[in-house]
Amino acid sequence: MAGNTFGKIYKLSSFGESHGVAVGGMIDGCPAGIALSAEMIQQELNRRRPGQSEISTPREEADRVEILSGIFEGKTTGMPIGFIVHNTNQNSKDYGHLKDLYRPSHADYSWQQKYGVRDYRGGGRSSAREHIARVVGGAVAKQILAAYGICVQGYTSQVGTVVLPHSYREIDLSMTEANIVRCPDPVIAESMIALIREVKEAGDSVGGVVSCVIRGVMPGLGEPVFDRFQARLAQAMLSINAVKGFEYGTGFAAAAMRGSEHNDPFVMKEGKVHTESNRSGGLQGGVSNGEDIYFRVAFKPVATIMQKQNTVDREGKEILLEAHGRHDPCVVPRAVPVVEAMAAMTVVDMLFEAKAGREGDLGF
Repeated sequence: MAGNTFGKIYKLSSFGESHGVAVGGMIDGCPAGIALSAEMIQQELNRRRPGQSEISTPREEADRVEILSGIFEGKTTGMPIGFIVHNTNQNSKDYGHLKDLYRPSHADYSWQQKYGVRDYRGGGRSSAREHIARVVGGAVAKQILAAYGICVQGYTSQVGTVVLPHSYREIDLSMTEANIVRCPDPVIAESMIALIREVKEAGDSVGGVVSCVIRGVMPGLGEPVFDRFQARLAQAMLSINAVKGFEYGTGFAAAAMRGSEHNDPFVMKEGKVHTESNRSGGLQGGVSNGEDIYFRVAFKPVATIMQKQNTVDREGKEILLEAHGRHDPCVVPRAVPVVEAMAAMTVVDMLFEAKAGREGDLGF
């Protein structure tokens, strides 16, 4: 199975299944001498872990990370950073009835066709539980970025039809962790929570949007043509389970605008070149221009719902599926740290790539 490694220089390779013994990974390409906080890595995992609130899956997992290598006396050694998180609360029996069935909108059929075998217990490798490795890799990347004055902040901006009507500049992002849905507006957050409760009670699910802003990226980062900054970000985001769309800057809204509306005029601020507006989302020609980089990631409703659905089995017989198990009615709140992690790793990878090539004056 290919496709288990992310990055070019800062690389994350992951392993493990939802109902296997453990999930984990290895980070390669991290320089020596970087001070890392194991506590911060665990805090990031706590933000993603299941069972953290009434609107998430009831599966209880502590998700305690064990660092196996690459860190000595609180600093990186330059060697691969190996880590593991043991699964402790699998209820594999909940999935026994799915052994010969194809769940609607799941990977069951496509993976069976590709590999000739599949792990039907919670989706196996196709489960979002593999995101654990991404969050660890992102937590390390965030600590590297902090030394460059770069920070990544995600938040829930939409759940179903409930939309946060403000841009990130108009809200206090420090309030993101103040509620279980991770929306920085407390009033909108309550409406989002109410909607998730409603769909959960109905045995259904709902999608939403995670918005994210990257601040502090110096101008000149990224590669033109095939390795544009936004292309690398898009690939990272679209690799996340349940993601259906990605846009940066004005995104699809730009299609209805004129050039006179969309252009970002250049101005001088404190002796430096800036743009008066930022409809480009901090990226022009595939390269960062020094402004905030902001983007949105759309998540579909969770495929497993507690309602009867039509499907077929491996023999081609049409049947009625009644699903069991423990599932999120909405993945968006727990997806926020995953989006941040993938963004952080993308930026670190491009930073190291630029540093290796010494391209331009990026302040290294």
